[in-house]
Amino acid sequence: MLEKISTRAAYGEALLEYGIPNERVYALEADVAGCTMSGVFGEACPERFFEIGIAEANMIAMGAGFAANGKIPVCHAFGLFTAGRAYDQIRNSVAYPKLNVKIVGTNVGLTVGEDGPTHQCIEDLALMRVVPNMVVLSPCDGYETKQAVKAMLEYEGPVFMRTGRPAVETVTNRIQDYHFQIGKGITLAEGNDVTIIATGLMVQEALKASDLLKEKEIYARVINIHTIKPIDREIIIRAARETKAIVTAEEHNIIGGLGSAVAEVICEECLVPLEYVGVQDKFGHSGEAWEVMQAYGLTAEHIAEKAIRAVSRKEKALR
Repeated sequence: MLEKISTRAAYGEALLEYGIPNERVYALEADVAGCTMSGVFGEACPERFFEIGIAEANMIAMGAGFAANGKIPVCHAFGLFTAGRAYDQIRNSVAYPKLNVKIVGTNVGLTVGEDGPTHQCIEDLALMRVVPNMVVLSPCDGYETKQAVKAMLEYEGPVFMRTGRPAVETVTNRIQDYHFQIGKGITLAEGNDVTIIATGLMVQEALKASDLLKEKEIYARVINIHTIKPIDREIIIRAARETKAIVTAEEHNIIGGLGSAVAEVICEECLVPLEYVGVQDKFGHSGEAWEVMQAYGLTAEHIAEKAIRAVSRKEKALR
């Protein structure tokens, strides 16, 4: 097991590793370089680092200009202020002309904790998912984040990636020869009673939930969806057909994010009982990160409860 590391810290290391050798890569920053971890790139390569200040919309517009001239700009800010404050520029200046701009929103979800509801971003996946031409990434741990950064920089077109503040357990390294591929989910645990589809740090909670369920002789398949868009339809449809019950888990509003994306797939292809774990369409509250997560039901125990409910609904439907 690797050391715990936040996805934002792993992102900073990866930007150094893959960004420095590629002279087309430029980093643009909106006054929070110490939080987004883009500052490490700026220290190593100041000639390709631009501090824009608290002007996220301007930063995105500048990024579009860089991309139009053959560069690979990576724009950084808190998730709420990239996806939200700069939405118009992302839509019209980046996604519409399909420019090669990368947007990294950090400190997302309820685990921003004490920063409170004004900074607890629970809408970014929904906002970015509905923008045409946009790829949306949500890696779950440091190991996966580093591979995601490499894939993001190699991809030609707009990409939004969310990263988080808390240090999280590394789980993707349990897969031998793990390979990150945009649009392809990863099965981290096998099971045929129910499937838990999770993203971001909820993947770790999903794996803990699968252990809790084993005590009740319920065997859960756990799928890590690191790409919200394009969603891996194949892995979702297979899980729906084989386990016939699904739970989604995300550190995001249940409206518009992973749960909605999964629901769209199974409603079209294989309708089965579906339960959601996420923020129930309400703003967050200030508090210690994991206490807030507990208060909002974003834990392994809550996932296990939803899985039991999904299995019960499946059994009723099969009678």
